[in-house]
Amino acid sequence: MDISVFGMGIIGSRCAENWEKSGARVTRWNRTAKDLPDFRADAVEAAQASDILSFYLKDGAALRSVFEKIRPVLSSRHFLMNHSTIDLPTTLWLAEQCAAIGCRFVDAPFTGSKVAATEGKLMYYVAGVEEDILFAESILAPTASSIIRMGEMGKATVVKLSTNLIAACQVQALSEALALCRNHGISEESFANAITQHGTASALTKMKLPGILERDFSTHFSLDNMRKDSVYALELAQSQGLELPAMQVVSQRMTELCDAGLAEKDYTALACPYL
Repeated sequence: MDISVFGMGIIGSRCAENWEKSGARVTRWNRTAKDLPDFRADAVEAAQASDILSFYLKDGAALRSVFEKIRPVLSSRHFLMNHSTIDLPTTLWLAEQCAAIGCRFVDAPFTGSKVAATEGKLMYYVAGVEEDILFAESILAPTASSIIRMGEMGKATVVKLSTNLIAACQVQALSEALALCRNHGISEESFANAITQHGTASALTKMKLPGILERDFSTHFSLDNMRKDSVYALELAQSQGLELPAMQVVSQRMTELCDAGLAEKDYTALACPYL
């Protein structure tokens, strides 16, 4: 298998390594040059190097920009998979553009951060044409612990944004609960013991709380990326006439903290004002 991976951030770089370990011939591209094996500084060259193109980019604008650059060399031989968390209009636009060109496209965002990517245990939500989903499953296997089919094009994007909504609100609630207890004289150790045995405990709580208590905000999934995803989720809600008051407040909070210099920290930096 030959595959070109666009985006050498926390996730894309690790997925490229896992594909390489599986025996694939991997070409790498990133907006800023990196000293990596088989790196191409030119996105067009990266697209020409492989039949399979995999995208782990920051947002919808970045994906549209890269797609426009490589569009002239795309053909029916190409199979595109988008793993970036983007807005629904961009997902549907990409599907339309690929259909017009004659290349195949799958909506395939992931969940999981640095550790999962390193271990090849990302979980993907996949949507599109059945035949293309089957092909995507075989390609994604070296990077995935599971692949969940979501149906028609765009549904995976919606589910991915919805899950991030839950994660952001949960970390904000966890941070507020910690602050409330600390300010009433309850030790952080006692708080952690009580919370992790409570019915509200979750895999996310158990994964993120230790880092918060250790003041370790090294980036697994950045606050700015979570803020960006909250904006996309709110746009989805607005398009359907829905109100998401919790997400609205948390999105605003993330914007404020990003502006305060925490944008590139892990999104658990939502706890910083309380520590």
